[in-house]
Amino acid sequence: MRNEVRFLLGDEPVTLTGVDPTTTLLDWLRDQRRRTGTKEGCAEGDCGACTVAVGKPVDGGIEYEAVNACIRFLPTLDGTRVLTVEDLAKDGTLHPAQQAMVDCHGSQCGFCTPGFVMSLWVLHQDGPASPQRVDDALAGNLCRCTGYRPIADAAQKMAELPAPPRDETAALARLQAWADGQTLDVSANGQRFVAPTTLDEFCDLAAAHPDACILSGGTDVGLWVTKQLKRLGTVIYTGKVAGLDAITDAGDHLRIGAAVTYTQAQDALAALYPDMGELVRRIGGQQVRNMGTIGGNVANGSPIGDTPPALIAAGAGLELRLGRGVRVIPLERFFLDYRKQDRWPGEVVTAILLPKPAPGSLFRAYKVSKRFDQDISAVCGAFSIQLDGGVVRAARLAYGGMAGVPKRAANAEAVLVGRPWDEAAVRDAMAALAQDFTPMSDMRASAAYRAKVAANLLYRCWLETAAALPMRLTGREVAHA
Repeated sequence: MRNEVRFLLGDEPVTLTGVDPTTTLLDWLRDQRRRTGTKEGCAEGDCGACTVAVGKPVDGGIEYEAVNACIRFLPTLDGTRVLTVEDLAKDGTLHPAQQAMVDCHGSQCGFCTPGFVMSLWVLHQDGPASPQRVDDALAGNLCRCTGYRPIADAAQKMAELPAPPRDETAALARLQAWADGQTLDVSANGQRFVAPTTLDEFCDLAAAHPDACILSGGTDVGLWVTKQLKRLGTVIYTGKVAGLDAITDAGDHLRIGAAVTYTQAQDALAALYPDMGELVRRIGGQQVRNMGTIGGNVANGSPIGDTPPALIAAGAGLELRLGRGVRVIPLERFFLDYRKQDRWPGEVVTAILLPKPAPGSLFRAYKVSKRFDQDISAVCGAFSIQLDGGVVRAARLAYGGMAGVPKRAANAEAVLVGRPWDEAAVRDAMAALAQDFTPMSDMRASAAYRAKVAANLLYRCWLETAAALPMRLTGREVAHA
């Protein structure tokens, strides 16, 4: 066990003891280190004003991601390198991300500028970017002044500027030396943070502390602290558990570890189910996708979580573990009622088991929200249709936002099975959705709107698969067409 949190702040080694486990990186940077370039805008991971870069050793180098400092708890940074806007300029010379913002007049009031610069800095590490990649990288940063065009221009401009030399030899050596495999265990102010390093230890801790808060990306838990001022008691962190962030090809299915982030999962999901990859691309901004996990989205049990409907439609299973005992259940059976899951005290989600699509099967997933980016679904629909000679042999229709849990439309499925995949069958299934759901009205949509959209999404699925539309453009692609 180790009770010191260790990370690099730029090139400075930082060692902290007695730190409150729910202190956010944002508060620590501003209050303790006076790094006021990192701003607080929303304190919930939406606006990007607090964006910093966090790096980990990967394949002999340091790989960086943009994250929201406002919902990132300080102990989760153990073994990483944190860069803020103050770290970028060297010897009076601006980094290309900064210089391009100056050259393109990308800043007006300046409040959001440091966050944009840090997102641009991470983007710069990968070289020139397409307009869509730029949009994706900046979608998690909000600006009230410029209208984004000059900032997008700066993203293209910075690739033309000479890159400053980067010597990370010393930083990498320090991070590698700190990788001791020890469990981090820190306590302060009546709260405890434990970061186990093996799956057995993680599961044993969870079983011994059934009331503990299981923390992965913190994109929801962080708001419990920043918005609800909630005290979490004992926190067990999944981010250091070896293998829990692995995606394994198991032949007929993918085994997706519970700590796999959206960013890590996106390409693997898209390779099997293109619509699932596109759905993940619209979860939050890049900062949220870099932190949030597939397992956390499932275990959280929100009826408007984006991944469960798609995973349910694909027939995914869920691996759960209590101590050393393992069980696997269909994912759809995990959700019992609003915020209530089939999970015993002390039991944890360890993996999602995603079947590979059957040959010739049809799969579509759609997210309907008020904004294309950075928004929560009003309705999310996902459909898997298996045909045999044009006749529906099996159908899995799953929705989020329509009930207290992500749920299959059993009556609509029954209407389709055994019938030709044609408009008559689909319209009958659309009508049957009224037997499956009684949606609610809230700030995102009325019940009538949800019911109409749910039916229309099924019709859209039929149009795209049976009517052979000549093309299908995402909202982002339409913007650039």
